[in-house]
Amino acid sequence: MAPLGLLTSGERAEVLEIRLRKEDCDQRKEKHICHAQDMGIRVGNVIEMLNSEGRGPVLIKIGESRIAIGRGMAMKIMVKKLNSAGE
Repeated sequence: MAPLGLLTSGERAEVLEIRLRKEDCDQRKEKHICHAQDMGIRVGNVIEMLNSEGRGPVLIKIGESRIAIGRGMAMKIMVKKLNSAGE
């Protein structure tokens, strides 16, 4: 298991969980998780990293959608890397 933000371009992974720091576990907890889900980031989804270069946001592909998310959020999304065969 590794953070989504550490994947390199072209790597695919399955979302395992969305982690939160202790200071996030207040009223914002639900909002944070709902925001990720609103963008299509859900446990069980397969994500492909399109661009993770530099210090800014990362570009990911979920299904046919391309989404840019902040690197901080990407580091809270825990994934399991998939091999080239898809599992």
